[in-house]
Amino acid sequence: MVTNTLNLNFLTPETLRPEVQAFADGFVTTLLHGGVALLMLMIGATIYSVLTPYKEIRQIRDGNSAAAVGYGGVIIGLAIPLAASIVASTSLAEIVLWGGATLILQLLIFRIVDFLLAGLPARMSEGEVSAAVLLVAAKLAAALLLAATVQ
Repeated sequence: MVTNTLNLNFLTPETLRPEVQAFADGFVTTLLHGGVALLMLMIGATIYSVLTPYKEIRQIRDGNSAAAVGYGGVIIGLAIPLAASIVASTSLAEIVLWGGATLILQLLIFRIVDFLLAGLPARMSEGEVSAAVLLVAAKLAAALLLAATVQ
């Protein structure tokens, strides 16, 4: 015999498993921390695109594959130390402080890499994918080193 009522007694706090309770408690925090980190990443990528003399977004829209590779590397390169700052932080305020510091440092490092590998950014803007790959490799290496310093 099947009853027509829905029994939700199994959802009472006393019967919820600890794993489900932990998930329910942490999910909102995860969304908040992830949302703040994503916003910081978007801000960092925007700042990079404003500071660079080569307008990658416009070049990508025009079909420049090298610019797409380069800008993709920038996004990943900004995300790596930002992710490390999330791991090292215990609160939203720390994520903002560490994340902001790593973004500023990474943007500075990107400019230094562009300076040290002079000529590669211009070649990348001309569509040379090999220049973009080398530039991205240098920026990702710098991102990994910066991420390793965050504690």
